[in-house]
Amino acid sequence: MPLVDESAVRPHRVAVLVRPGVMPLELGAVHQLFGTARRQEGPAAGTPLYDVVTCTVEPGRVPTDADFALDVPHGPDVLDEAGTVLVPATHAPDQPETGGTLTPALATALTRLRPGARIASICTGAFVLAAAGLLDGRRATTHWQSAAAFGRLFPHLTLDAEVLFTDDGDVLTSAGEAAGIDLCLHLIRRDHGAAVAADVARRTVVPPYREGGQAQYVPHPIPEAHGTSTAPARAWALEHLDRPVPLHELAAHASMSVRTFTRRFRSETGCSPGRWLTRQRVERARVLLEETDRPVDAIAGDVGFGTGASLRAQFRDVLGVSPIVYRTTFRGGIPSD
Repeated sequence: MPLVDESAVRPHRVAVLVRPGVMPLELGAVHQLFGTARRQEGPAAGTPLYDVVTCTVEPGRVPTDADFALDVPHGPDVLDEAGTVLVPATHAPDQPETGGTLTPALATALTRLRPGARIASICTGAFVLAAAGLLDGRRATTHWQSAAAFGRLFPHLTLDAEVLFTDDGDVLTSAGEAAGIDLCLHLIRRDHGAAVAADVARRTVVPPYREGGQAQYVPHPIPEAHGTSTAPARAWALEHLDRPVPLHELAAHASMSVRTFTRRFRSETGCSPGRWLTRQRVERARVLLEETDRPVDAIAGDVGFGTGASLRAQFRDVLGVSPIVYRTTFRGGIPSD
């Protein structure tokens, strides 16, 4: 079930816990994305779904990593009532990013998290979650440039430096600054479905789902000249998801050999063509499950999975739930599976 009750009038509170040296882009993105999310149906259509509040361990002036400071009047008491807490990164030298331990004030602030609240980090904010013990036994990520330092400071934790974000239910982590956008859209999608997340993405002019992982942003030892792109082939594939899309056809639409296309595709998207196609089919299925009454078996044909059994298996592998559970969560009454 969604973590946010669609029938509630009161918006879900998101607290952004900033520290000295905070990066303005991360803070602004959180406010922009959650602040743009609106109810789309019912008598409360158009009203905000989230209430975003910035707080800090000691209210007042908080320097950023730019040439200006923030005036933050809210202290850690905001965490008492927050349903979601986001921890952006910082460049300050006395933070877990450099030493692996929490300042006493930050440690005390985190004890105020209410039971059932979820906490998420952006970029190296994962160091805060790790130092607080919130990542024990969980999979996490952080910026690829900080992965080695994270491993040295927290060798007992499982770090996946190839993904844009991780979701372990009530604890989430994301990679670099822009991956915080992916994380916020993911939370909105998880709370209210693909349609609301897509609306927020359109308003913000960002993709609702970014392909691949961090691998596509890590510099390669020998840069490869890119005279052509796999983008036309990807655009063509999105128009033909209802049928098999063999690798040789994709390569032909990019005017490349299969070998060159596969290498270029992974370089541009961070994943293989097969994995990318599966994800696009799952995303298309999500939209159809939310916006139509078509049976699961019919949707499986619409998106190229062929059979309902194949769609169910891929859906569960990617999202962790069955198509029926997903539709029940985000749409309500449905035809039987």
